[in-house]
Amino acid sequence: MIQRSDSPQSSRRPLPLKEYDYSQAGAYFITVCVKHRKILFGDIVEDGIRLNPFGVVVKKCWEDLPRHYHFLELDAFIVMPNHIHGILMITGNSNVGAGLKPAPTSKCHALPEIVRALKTFSARRINEIRSTLGTPIWQRNYYEHVIRNEIDLEEIREYIQNNPLKWPEDEYHPAKVEKAMRSVRRPAGRP
Repeated sequence: MIQRSDSPQSSRRPLPLKEYDYSQAGAYFITVCVKHRKILFGDIVEDGIRLNPFGVVVKKCWEDLPRHYHFLELDAFIVMPNHIHGILMITGNSNVGAGLKPAPTSKCHALPEIVRALKTFSARRINEIRSTLGTPIWQRNYYEHVIRNEIDLEEIREYIQNNPLKWPEDEYHPAKVEKAMRSVRRPAGRP
């Protein structure tokens, strides 16, 4: 398990690093949750996750990202029943443009643009399947962590790989979410 104050288990989403350029080359760990943390992508079974058609859409959209962002490499990734974890590697600038008009430029999209694209592409396809066009699939924000070294990278890869095994204890598990919601709804002074 990752033991940092900004780990995915912390109760608050850390603010992005001020003055940090999220388009620079580097490795980034992201967690994106389904709106209201509803179970949408499949079930945890003995040997891992069994994706339903919506989970398959999310996985395919993830795998398709490097086609849209040539400076991007994918690393460890998992679709959980109501969230995803993944590592994105921004490798550097990529020429963007269509020939001479507009002129090609050396531009690298930042992490927020890449996550926005993943959420948009997958939500659009899921809503087409469900015939619910325009219905929000994802929570508005997401968690990100700049991976600073090889040890950090290996710990996060292990966390992603083992995530299905730890589903019953996961803060995104429906039982944990419901328990948290009950404690919020309970009137003050009542047990």
